[in-house]
Amino acid sequence: MAQGHKLTAKQWISRASFCFGNVGHSAFYGVMSTYFIIFVTGGMFNGLEKSVADKLIGLITGLIVAVRILELVIDPLLGNIVDNTKTRWGKFKPWIMIGNIVSVVLLLILFTGIFGLAKVNWVLFAILFVIIFIGFDVFYSFSDVSYWGMVPALSEDSAERGVYTSLGAFAGTIGWNGLTIIVVPVVTFFTYLATGQHKEGPAGWFAFAAIVSIVALLSALAVCLGTKEKHNIIRNSAQDKTTIREVFSAIFHNDQILWPSLAYLLYSCAYVITNGVLFYLYKFVIGKPGEFWIVGVIATIIGFCTSPLFPVLNKFIPRKWLFTAGQVSMSLAYVIFIFFRSNVFMMDLGLVLFNINFAQLVTVLTLTDAIEYGQLKNGQRNEAVVLAVRPMIDKLTGAISNGLVGYIAIAAGMTGTATAADMTAHDIRTFDSMAFYIPLVFALLAIVVFLTKVTLSEKKHAEVVEELKDKLATGDDGAATGEAAATKAAEVKEVTVCAPVDGKLVPMKEVVDQDGKPFPGKGFAIQPTNNHIYAPFDGKIRFTFGTRHAFGIVSDDGLELLVHVGVGTVNMRGEGFVSHYADGQAVKKGDLLLDFDRQLIQNTGYQDTVVSFFTQPHRIEDVTPINYGSGVKHGDQVTTVKFK
Repeated sequence: MAQGHKLTAKQWISRASFCFGNVGHSAFYGVMSTYFIIFVTGGMFNGLEKSVADKLIGLITGLIVAVRILELVIDPLLGNIVDNTKTRWGKFKPWIMIGNIVSVVLLLILFTGIFGLAKVNWVLFAILFVIIFIGFDVFYSFSDVSYWGMVPALSEDSAERGVYTSLGAFAGTIGWNGLTIIVVPVVTFFTYLATGQHKEGPAGWFAFAAIVSIVALLSALAVCLGTKEKHNIIRNSAQDKTTIREVFSAIFHNDQILWPSLAYLLYSCAYVITNGVLFYLYKFVIGKPGEFWIVGVIATIIGFCTSPLFPVLNKFIPRKWLFTAGQVSMSLAYVIFIFFRSNVFMMDLGLVLFNINFAQLVTVLTLTDAIEYGQLKNGQRNEAVVLAVRPMIDKLTGAISNGLVGYIAIAAGMTGTATAADMTAHDIRTFDSMAFYIPLVFALLAIVVFLTKVTLSEKKHAEVVEELKDKLATGDDGAATGEAAATKAAEVKEVTVCAPVDGKLVPMKEVVDQDGKPFPGKGFAIQPTNNHIYAPFDGKIRFTFGTRHAFGIVSDDGLELLVHVGVGTVNMRGEGFVSHYADGQAVKKGDLLLDFDRQLIQNTGYQDTVVSFFTQPHRIEDVTPINYGSGVKHGDQVTTVKFK
């Protein structure tokens, strides 16, 4: 099968290059989203009057929040620009390099305090800061959209795309948490070289930003030189562009997108806010900024363990309990941060508990399942929403975090040259309330929302898919499932349907589930003799179920067919299925579309029969006789269908 082939040297280089790409890319974002605020509150305005400095800190914090929220609208526009780019190097690589180069230059200018302009003319500084920061954010977003957008262009194999995505996420963990490990040593060292003082000063912050910028540029170069875009597929992102209005519309019309999103928003707010102020905790509350590196080490180690552990645990533990366990773990961490921070061992335990969480994985999978739920409920499939909702929430919580971190620093007196010795009991209480107590409430609310409002469990989704399959088979889905249903054709058309798999033809009525219920609708079934599914005619892939065991295809003349692999295989949740297409892709008769593991299906206790049925049976006028009992090869004619 596809997943068992030996990788070539070029494929290894491509994977490694893409993986390294997100080390610098993620670290660069971490510098801007977290450590720039620390630089702003701690060193940028040294020498200015405190009242002026606090006003500028408030201005910068407010601007960052506003721009982050504006990104929710800007990113789809930038994605559209990338999609319409045509160069000899492809459409993604130019923007990856241009975006990185420009954003690096602008970031370094910001880390100079715009060359100390605030001390000369703070009004002009404020104006230039607005212009430079917006420019930085736009060009970084170009790079970000292009990096993740190129995944479908690197491989036609969905499993391989999953590998690229996982490698990118894994590298992102290294880049993001690596900053936590190096930030204090690097900033302190270069500040000492410049001033002879062992502290975090402007010179050290600039050196830190410069080092990370170099890594980001090298990472971008690795992606551009080590990967190759494939131009023989249709990219999903180029076919379906979802506006913010459409995203919100889909959310509010599908409660099982709305509630998981709200639970994730609460979790993400708690995590990002606390993560953003841990440096302040070590510097101003505990008084040991030199020990801050341990935060990154623990987060990296736990991150390496939780992602691969999730699919193993999820075989035995439902998603909702994994989500709950993560929030309980985070809540216990807050208790430790508040009451036991003087104990080194307890603090390390708190950091471990804080990072044990499966919320992101649970949310993505639940939202994916909500595609079929939405199709059953209101006749709409919103695949693009799945890709848009979680990153949109991350940007929103990032904006909230940026705003609160700046506010906490000012409210708790943790700005300028302040030290732990300057902190009063009131300052500490102010810090704790916003850094720990409020996030603790968010974490507990996330549990309440998920357990009481998220009803789309793995078992419920399987039931939804089976009900949706039955409605599609009988033509009682309550909505048009493709372009062909939008208009009623006047003339009778004719399409020849070929076998999608090698095997023996059997009537659909002989295909029964574990309850003895026959497969509904009009079509035919094949008892397969191999593991490959091919296109039964020229057409376009309409959609794929989230469990990958079935997909819809429409012919060039408008005949819609759903190819359903196995009976009961919805419960395998995609395991053993590898697709070789993108939704929306045009295909030719005989193109390889899907591999499936027959042995795994049978060993799991399910049937491997491949059923092909018409999703708009009311349009079918005539089907020529099917030679049941005979053997067929993929591409052999099975029947000719006349339809309106």
